[in-house]
Amino acid sequence: MMNAVLETGVAARQAIRSGEWVLPTAGLAPGSVQANLVILPQAQASDFARFCAHNPKPCPVLDVTAPGSPHPSADWAQDADLRTDLPRYHVWEQGQVAGELTDITGHWLDDSVAFLLGCSFTFEAALLSAGVPVRHLDCGCNVPMYRTNRPCQRAGLFQGPLVVSMRPIPGSLVDLAAQITARYPSAHGAPVHAGNPAELGIRNLDRPDYGDPVPLYADEVPVFWACGVTTQAVAQASRVPRMITHAPGHMFITDRRHTDLEVA
Repeated sequence: MMNAVLETGVAARQAIRSGEWVLPTAGLAPGSVQANLVILPQAQASDFARFCAHNPKPCPVLDVTAPGSPHPSADWAQDADLRTDLPRYHVWEQGQVAGELTDITGHWLDDSVAFLLGCSFTFEAALLSAGVPVRHLDCGCNVPMYRTNRPCQRAGLFQGPLVVSMRPIPGSLVDLAAQITARYPSAHGAPVHAGNPAELGIRNLDRPDYGDPVPLYADEVPVFWACGVTTQAVAQASRVPRMITHAPGHMFITDRRHTDLEVA
């Protein structure tokens, strides 16, 4: 499928819902806001909302559905269904992935609450417009993501490590990349670290915990942003009884534009 037919959130969601697109969503509907997904039973939604409030860098909340409703707010996406409109989902049971699906209609509960969280794919259009390269787009692969040694602040059941995404940035452009992404706090904002991955407890950039490795060239610096996959590391660390998430890199694409999230 040519990306030309996936220039809007509506077109991308239709292609995903029909099964025509099952790959990671970086670069789809360029400039559209993309979102991480977490679905929980209503009984655990309040604690998870507190977890997000305590950890806004990895978990910036964009939208929360009413219990039992699989539909996000219309101002985020018209005629969308969170059970079918992501290319791949992970079903978690007791902290382990019990299934990887392309449709979770059969796993939706009458009291399911869905959280849409900001995603760093959102600010990539702004980086590209400023001449900052985005390596995983160049390589046609998923962004590399890593568990770190930085713990998130606990809320109820929910605890675990911060996960970061990494983009190699030419040294001369690191400050510019930080300035641009800082304007998108609802998409994780400025980097949490640039430089030595060991300071985050990352031993080998060639072995990401999620996603795909990308080359790092001699004039480049590894730059790390907080990542919504943190919630999946939390599911594992907390042994959450039941949770559904997007598969890493397989996001929900909204109708909103990245400029809608830009702040001065």
